[in-house]
Amino acid sequence: MAGQGVSAEVVLGGSGLEAGQLVDPEVRMSHRQKITIFRNAQRMASLPDVGLRAGARQRLSDFGVYGYALTSSAAFGDAVVLGMKYLKLAGPVVHKRFRLLGDTALLEGADVLSLGPVLPLATEFWLASMLQLATNILAAPFPSRRLRLPYPRPAHAAAYERMFGCPVHFDAPRIEWEFDAAVLRMACPGANPATAKLCASFCDQIMRTQSGGGGLVDQIRAVCLSNQGRISNADAVARSLGLSVRTMHRRLAEDGLGFQAIVDGVRQATAASLLRNSPLSIDEIAERVGFSEAANFRKAFRRWTGLSPTQYRLQVQAKS
Repeated sequence: MAGQGVSAEVVLGGSGLEAGQLVDPEVRMSHRQKITIFRNAQRMASLPDVGLRAGARQRLSDFGVYGYALTSSAAFGDAVVLGMKYLKLAGPVVHKRFRLLGDTALLEGADVLSLGPVLPLATEFWLASMLQLATNILAAPFPSRRLRLPYPRPAHAAAYERMFGCPVHFDAPRIEWEFDAAVLRMACPGANPATAKLCASFCDQIMRTQSGGGGLVDQIRAVCLSNQGRISNADAVARSLGLSVRTMHRRLAEDGLGFQAIVDGVRQATAASLLRNSPLSIDEIAERVGFSEAANFRKAFRRWTGLSPTQYRLQVQAKS
């Protein structure tokens, strides 16, 4: 942003952070502060692909002990396991998981609804950062196969394909980054068992000293799913957490979050899982995820994924 004539003080405006704190290792940034900074950057950037550009400029040292722990791993697969264990230290703004599908490895991102209009910028920055980190770990180009993103195709979409070197699809249900699973067996050029062990120990210490950040969000998700898979409403969730509804909403607002966005994320993930893995009817799934009318569930699911529940189930079955 400085290269576009926008100072750090301006980009940090409204976040409660000062430029001098950017070099203080004791300072922690909240989810709300990250979202505020993304909003400022999005509003003031003169370059449409600023998220990709910023992520690509990440150096190994910018990831701190987390980055050094990964690069000193024996193999890239070990780095992935370590990376997912300590993912919170890399500061993501969406929840992620890693899984294997045959010869394809898949990094998924969920719970993106709470990001609202900054979703594209936040996703660009995060993915470009991870690509840069993976390239540093391997000391070689990263073998991406396909990238799916849950927002409309931007005017600068060609920049994605140039950066990731693979087809990029938009308006997808979630973030899905596919790559060749064979890379997991590749040795890391910077492998050093002693350094890896030491850095992992530091990561453990940092994780223990952090307060938990999104603890309330995790508690809300857990309560929503605790009633035999049925989604609870705000009153019930607040009572379960020993809070008033007003206090719960206020604490979420302090982090730039909303209860409904969290619930929608849980509903979407739960509905998709039930459609993939259960024989329940559409009406039964609608009731499970908190819709009194199946028609409203169908409408919401199409808004979330671009597909009807039936189309989604058929698509999954066709791939299996």
